Amino acid sequence: MKSDTALQLMAQLLWNAVLISAPILIATLLVGLIVSILQVVTQVQDMSLTFIPKLIATVAALTIFGPWMLRKLLLFATGLI
Repeated sequence: MKSDTALQLMAQLLWNAVLISAPILIATLLVGLIVSILQVVTQVQDMSLTFIPKLIATVAALTIFGPWMLRKLLLFATGLI
């Protein structure tokens, strides 16, 4: 009985981790892909050119999706307690 509960909690934990991190990862992935395409087209291979837009996309994603992510985390923590 206890192992079933532990497995369910672990599954919920992993699923919530995927859901909470998805907006940031998707935004960073899309910006990285766009910047990489632009680098290939213009043949500019500067490392800071990829870092700054990804950082801006991460901050924007946190600003937009932050309240939802926090609410999702609080719901999981409340259900766990």
